[in-house]
Amino acid sequence: MKPDNVYKRALNATLELVKGGEFALGLPSENQLRARIGVSRTTVRKVIRELANRGIVVEQDGNKVPGRPVSKHDLFSGLETTSRLEHVERQFMEWMLRGGAAPGTLINELELARQFHVATNGIREFLIRFSRFGLVEKKSNSGWLFKGFTEDFALELFEVRVMFELRSARHFAELPEGSSLWGRLETIRRQHVDLLDSVEARFHDFSDLDNRFHRLINESGPNRFIDGFSDIITLIFHYHYQWNKADEKERNKAAILEHLTCIDALQSRNRRRIETAWRAHLRSARDTLVRSLAR
Repeated sequence: MKPDNVYKRALNATLELVKGGEFALGLPSENQLRARIGVSRTTVRKVIRELANRGIVVEQDGNKVPGRPVSKHDLFSGLETTSRLEHVERQFMEWMLRGGAAPGTLINELELARQFHVATNGIREFLIRFSRFGLVEKKSNSGWLFKGFTEDFALELFEVRVMFELRSARHFAELPEGSSLWGRLETIRRQHVDLLDSVEARFHDFSDLDNRFHRLINESGPNRFIDGFSDIITLIFHYHYQWNKADEKERNKAAILEHLTCIDALQSRNRRRIETAWRAHLRSARDTLVRSLAR
């Protein structure tokens, strides 16, 4: 993980809360804020100091209250808040999308390392992780071969996704009120609303939001086997289906609305609403996947 990666994520999360008016009457205690954003006391103290240094919070009658408004320049970029592995994953997926990689495409470790500004061992680690699923294959003296996806492979994996995500959604609804995941869910809900308001110009931004939303839900019930499959699920469902650009804006807008329905259901803690919302969203994801594979 990059130095200060956790701190930068924590600062971004706190800035989003301040921006959303969560702390209009003043910042909560260190313990409360620590529980809200899920980091250590040391990190929370560093975040609060930085907010004060920037004038985003100020002292008033012994309390820390909002100062100047939060601007987009206060937030660290995605590159600054991601681990090396996440950076390589994101760059690799974008490379495939932009380059239109098809089955049979050769992948050169050195070229990708230069393009992504990382060491070659970072590229190699990433490719090795995916090779066990048969999506890429190491070729002697000729780099890696991208083998692509078959419809049977993708639909079998979709069955696994349905089981995993329904399980995670149920776990999420059972989290205690004090869990930091509820605060993060509310933050990501606001980000969905913001994107929906400007979807005409920013519909391409949905990919990253979709990825972060589903990863957040899966955090509710950690399981080493589910975590192991999450990489391949991300590859197929959060990137590969986008290769079909037909009606992308409309599809992304519909998916944002479905996410908001899922979030509302989670916040209601009503198991029937959660099941209905999630199954409807997963049906849409399956239809999108099938259409993309038929391109």
